[in-house]
Amino acid sequence: MDHWALALQANWGITAQLRRLDGEYDLNFLAGSGNGVGYVVKVMRPDCEEWLVALQIQAMDYIHAADPTLPSPRVIAAASGAKFLRLADETGVERLVWVIEELPGKCYALSAPKSAALIYEVGQVLGRAAKALKDFQHPQLDRDFKWNLMQAGWFAAELDCISDPVRKALLDRIHTEFEVIKPALDALPKQAIHNDANDYNILITGKLGAPTVSGLIDFGDMCSAPRICDLAIAAAYLVLDHPTPEIALAALVAGYQTVYPLTAQEIDLLWPLLRARLAVSVVNSTMMATENPADPYVTISQAPAWDFLESHDLHGGLLSARLRAACALPVVDGADRIMRWLETERGSFAPLVGEDLSDTPMGSLSVESSTWPQNPLHMPLEEAARVGEEFEDNGRIWLGYYHEPRLIYTDKAFRKGPWKASDRRTVHLAVDAFAPAGTPMYAPLQGVVFVAENRDTHLDYGGVIILRHQTPQGDLFYTLYGHLDPEFLDRLKPGDVVKKGEKFCRLGDPTMNGGWAPHVHFQLALTTQGIEADWPGVGDPDEMYLWRAVCPNPAALLNLPDDKVRYYPTDKGEILDKRRAHFGGNLSLTYTDPIMLVRGWKHHLFDEWGRPYLDAYNNVPHVGHAHPRIQAVAADQLKRINSNTRYLHPAQTAFADKILSKLPETFQVCYFVNSGTEANELALRLARAHTGAKGMVTPDHGYHGNSTGAVAISAYKFNKPGGVGKADWVELVDVADDYRGAFRRDDPERAQKFADLIDPAISALKGRGHGLAGFIAETFPSVGGQIIPPQGYLAAVYQKIRAAGGVCIADEVQTGLGRLGEYYFGFEHQGAVPDIVVLGKPIGNGHPLGVVVTSKAIAESFDNGIEFFSTFGGSTLSCRIGKAVLDIVDDEGLQDNARLMGTQLIAELQTLEAKYRCVGDVRGMGLFVGLELIHSDGSEATEICSYIKNRMRDHRILIGSEGPKDNILKIRPPLTIESADVDMIVMVLDSILAEVEMGASDAPRDSL
Repeated sequence: MDHWALALQANWGITAQLRRLDGEYDLNFLAGSGNGVGYVVKVMRPDCEEWLVALQIQAMDYIHAADPTLPSPRVIAAASGAKFLRLADETGVERLVWVIEELPGKCYALSAPKSAALIYEVGQVLGRAAKALKDFQHPQLDRDFKWNLMQAGWFAAELDCISDPVRKALLDRIHTEFEVIKPALDALPKQAIHNDANDYNILITGKLGAPTVSGLIDFGDMCSAPRICDLAIAAAYLVLDHPTPEIALAALVAGYQTVYPLTAQEIDLLWPLLRARLAVSVVNSTMMATENPADPYVTISQAPAWDFLESHDLHGGLLSARLRAACALPVVDGADRIMRWLETERGSFAPLVGEDLSDTPMGSLSVESSTWPQNPLHMPLEEAARVGEEFEDNGRIWLGYYHEPRLIYTDKAFRKGPWKASDRRTVHLAVDAFAPAGTPMYAPLQGVVFVAENRDTHLDYGGVIILRHQTPQGDLFYTLYGHLDPEFLDRLKPGDVVKKGEKFCRLGDPTMNGGWAPHVHFQLALTTQGIEADWPGVGDPDEMYLWRAVCPNPAALLNLPDDKVRYYPTDKGEILDKRRAHFGGNLSLTYTDPIMLVRGWKHHLFDEWGRPYLDAYNNVPHVGHAHPRIQAVAADQLKRINSNTRYLHPAQTAFADKILSKLPETFQVCYFVNSGTEANELALRLARAHTGAKGMVTPDHGYHGNSTGAVAISAYKFNKPGGVGKADWVELVDVADDYRGAFRRDDPERAQKFADLIDPAISALKGRGHGLAGFIAETFPSVGGQIIPPQGYLAAVYQKIRAAGGVCIADEVQTGLGRLGEYYFGFEHQGAVPDIVVLGKPIGNGHPLGVVVTSKAIAESFDNGIEFFSTFGGSTLSCRIGKAVLDIVDDEGLQDNARLMGTQLIAELQTLEAKYRCVGDVRGMGLFVGLELIHSDGSEATEICSYIKNRMRDHRILIGSEGPKDNILKIRPPLTIESADVDMIVMVLDSILAEVEMGASDAPRDSL
């Protein structure tokens, strides 16, 4: 390397340290000049011809002239002005040498995550490069070599090198596909293309969450070919190891299309060309392995290609439709003509149900408007048979919407992954006509029977007919009629003609139509390619660009305007704008892309499109979202009366008895209020009334509510920038954090040492004349970072507080009611008994409710003749709901579930702690869990935490973040969470932590 460093200095005037980069044939060196500018020195193999270097240099210069901002390297001329030189190497052999600028970033192959947005940008860059090269000419572009995709058929003659007969047959099929499209490929115009935009020739830069394309490099395989070859080569590498290759391809092609629009005919060639490129790659590497049997890399390098070819047999027709739709092109040839013809014929089709539907009422089964089913993850047959009964009107027909997101599609067949929170198909692609079983159906237009079947599994179509139709221009399209009485199987078979207006089937009842309330599912499709065996009646909300194009609104065939039957979910962006206009700016929203949630069940939530989310964050729905028992209790009590504590009611004392049964005998008095904030405010008053003092001691970064008094004891609030600061009557002590605090886990005396910090705080309050009213703390600090204090800490603190005349307040809002698994309350773990216990949020499961429980003596001190009254605290409704929550915890064994699931979760998270450097600590108890994220120096990794939280949301898992530096992932799901959900959390977190380790920084690349 010293030789070439001297050559670089002598000929280019650049003094630099060289580092060897990987390269297949040539020598490549990264030259760091020390002034922040980097270069790549390219020393070509001895037999390299001049035209190959000249071609690359001229092309790169041409690109920069045509598109100066395109991220591709610029050629650095030598001091003589020459773009390349002939220089002798250490052995005296002449080499062609040239220098280009170094571009920032790492290879795409080594970046993560490979998001659709990033792939879209890759498509744009490739489109810009191809567009810039459109008119570039060079006599050597028409190259005859193995990497010219137009000549990919060569691999067929070499298939004998493939010993596995199954793999050989696969490659033979790919060759046959290539030969079929070869005439169409040859007919396309040719231009200069990069020809090797693989995942090591695309550079990516940017920190976590903001990757961008920073370079397109290595023009050594340039040739003249149709531009779709260039895109297909890039596509072949971008799909490798991608979990959803069809989505990646759609993003790539859509990005390219915005810059250098493709024709539908070009797009149709992408899939067979992609497979041909991978076939060339695996055959070539197998041949090289034969020549170099000692090189294991050759075999290893082909593994991803084989894996893709063997496990992703995508349907080419449906993929082409997807890619066309992503580019806003007709999904099949003639699709635009079909839609124009349907429009001209609107109003002239025979009525599907034998009557005009113009005034037929609509009924919404949407996620927002409907509560079908009660459990959005399971719908039993008896419920399916009643769907929409609220719209029934003495047998009168009513219509269900097209494009409507629904939660009634609960079968696993609608799920696109292994988890309950996996993406699922929810958006209805048809119009429903609900009518009594036996109602006859009439063909809107003449058609030929394409399918006549009985799909009798749960929540399937039951009897189903698909008719094929033809427009006067000869374009084919299809209509589907589902949930029929399968009696038609005795009369109709594929190939039979059904005339316009002919009565050809009738509605089935739930015993024969898939289990549904009687209705017809009427759907239009412009193609059946790829869906012949499993025609989807419902689409993924994130793929509606495809399904709206394949299965457009069938309103024209019903002689109805499109808008009558088209459903439009609430626009999240509009709601966000209104919120910003009418709500205070300090009312926060979680996640970079906020979620609009409209339904919940147990520990799952659903947005307006029916997308499911695993709720691993919200501790308020303690016994699960939308619990049926709480629904029933609330509805029952609201039918009766909702009074307050000025009147007697057995619900009040029953609730108090239930709470007191969970507490030590010293607790005898309950106060019912509206929230944890109000409860903590009342606890302050109780402490001051009992002691006659004002001063309070509380741990730093605690949170106890948003009223004036509660904020004053919440350092999490008052110490924020813009906060009011610490009140004179408050003293802070360090949180008993034995991971990051002053006393660590290797110190057996840490509990007492943390407790001893109380002494100077008490002295300070007394010295300022405030005295000591008490000590208040979240038993396990939550906003402080999901801290589990060392055992014995609170007992020692309480002893000191009581010795100084103060009262001990345990804020159990976050930790109480069985969340900790082993303990019903956090203070039990500490071996301590407080004087006042505060309960909030979870005790109402979302209903506004708070509770203060204390001793008879403290209550008597507060009973000073001034009435205490909370209008809605202690209402009959609140008391019944609160008791129901406590009963459900007991009856459904949720405390034990918290113990079991928490044990599983913490154990699995600890495996991640051992695996990833950025995980500093896993701590928690039951379903109160924190995971602290750190940098390599041990400091708080706030940006990593934010990235992971948002990426978990992308994967449909909701978690929070806490801690003074907001670097601790907070996991506090409803107590209903199940083992599979814990597995989902850990598996997804594992994959995202891997992204962090791969993509947290721009490491120098080792290849060119």
